[in-house]
Amino acid sequence: MLVHQILKSKSDDGVVTLPPGTTVARAAEVLAVRRIGSVVVSTDGKTPAGILSERDIVRELGRRGPSCLSAPVDDLMTRNIEVCSLDDRADDILSRMTQGRFRHMPVMENGEMVGLISIGDVVKARLAELAMEKDALEGMIMGH
Repeated sequence: MLVHQILKSKSDDGVVTLPPGTTVARAAEVLAVRRIGSVVVSTDGKTPAGILSERDIVRELGRRGPSCLSAPVDDLMTRNIEVCSLDDRADDILSRMTQGRFRHMPVMENGEMVGLISIGDVVKARLAELAMEKDALEGMIMGH
């Protein structure tokens, strides 16, 4: 399965972005209200400057305490983010996410962000693919 197929199966809410300088408290509020695990930091909504996840916030809360909530997202975000393209294979994305120990990846096309996939999206797609393969094999074995 390819990334563009995974994006088609998701609800089309677009990528949630926040501009640099937004407080971590505001980012946490957006994550909670939208019920998402990360937000992309971007000046134009098309080019990712970084990504901030729930884990990043919790890790910093553990280090600095609640004072980190008034910090800008720029201070906590991951700057060197991995991206993928619409034609990348789900297996390859799953491998990259697992090896890199991250759970969200912007999808880029022609230098612009066109989506965001999570490890949950990729696992769900892979399970659906495996179920179809299983059904096909059972059909062949049963002679259908």
